[in-house]
Amino acid sequence: MESFDVVVVGGGPSGATAACDLATRGYSVLLLDRKGRVKPCGGAVPPRLLDEFEVPEEMLVARVDTARILSPTGRSVDIPVGDGFVGMVDRGPFDEWLRTRAESRGARRVAGNFVAVEEAGTGSPVVRYNEGGSRSGREVRVRAKVVVGADGALSQVARQAIPGSEQARYVFAYHEIVQSPKDASEVFGPARCDVYYNGRFSPDFYSWVFPHGDTTSIGTGTEQRGFDMRGAIRDLRKETGLDTLETIKREGAPIPLKPLKRWENGRDVILAGDAAGVVAPSSGEGIFYAMTGGRVAAQAVHEMLQTGNPKALARARKRFLRTHGMVFRVLGIMQDFWYTTDNRRERFVAICRDRDVQELTFEGYMQKELVKARPLAHARIFFKNIGHLTGLVST
Repeated sequence: MESFDVVVVGGGPSGATAACDLATRGYSVLLLDRKGRVKPCGGAVPPRLLDEFEVPEEMLVARVDTARILSPTGRSVDIPVGDGFVGMVDRGPFDEWLRTRAESRGARRVAGNFVAVEEAGTGSPVVRYNEGGSRSGREVRVRAKVVVGADGALSQVARQAIPGSEQARYVFAYHEIVQSPKDASEVFGPARCDVYYNGRFSPDFYSWVFPHGDTTSIGTGTEQRGFDMRGAIRDLRKETGLDTLETIKREGAPIPLKPLKRWENGRDVILAGDAAGVVAPSSGEGIFYAMTGGRVAAQAVHEMLQTGNPKALARARKRFLRTHGMVFRVLGIMQDFWYTTDNRRERFVAICRDRDVQELTFEGYMQKELVKARPLAHARIFFKNIGHLTGLVST
């Protein structure tokens, strides 16, 4: 049985980042990824991601300078990004670039379907997987000192090795990739993300039209099982006139909206990315947080392998939440309150007309933390929120 320092299960942004960081440090790394896997994703990334993770700007397929949000009654608010931009990536080429980089740094990359992690907790776990792109491929067993589970929202590594992981909370997302319109219009802008807060298209989340250069993602999400997401997107496309565009592919997948209470088993398994639940509530943004989760997981694994102390694995979650935990809590409260009825959605869009809200929203997005330097702006927003909640301010 071949042995590695680390086996990373899952080659998305979190797994590929963890594999790259660990291979760069000189560890023997096996990166296992399911062939042909592409996750439904709006594809938005902040400029900060390009700098922190050394991603070339050539990976961007579009630059967005405006977010338009639309209420149930059709009222819209354009929120300018300001001096920066929101980058858009296509997950297929983007994820492949990350995996190729990890391989160039020394990780061994294999295509296969994960089967099981065995002997977890012994300090020498065994990973079983089927070679190639089918479940009927030859089964292979490899041993590791540490396993990184980066295998998505319904992580089998988590369910097999991490207590409490079955309690994760999800939004189910569905999108259709279409050929982008040739010209800009009221319902489509090549440098504008459109976000629909409308109970007909999503009863508890939002729907979107996100430009990706030659293609566009039109999608929705919800926690409500049984909601007809395909029907909702059909109606959204029809109402916006985007139903005449060629549909290239349809995809769906669960997206976690709350970090798990535990990311490791205390000895030799750690989670990263969607498997750990690090997707921002309210916005559903995940690429930046997935890569950040992969990096903190890799750092924790490095410390554990250097010191021989398995308690180092627990530092990954603590480091992540120390920086991003408050943002996640605030966004979770926003989603649980503002996304529940069309009346509240209407008021939420009305609040977003406020310049203070717009500026702080994008400052927070770019910096990936709550903006604390403008207390007067926060105070004004607080009282405006009270006004909308009590009905003293009209929509």
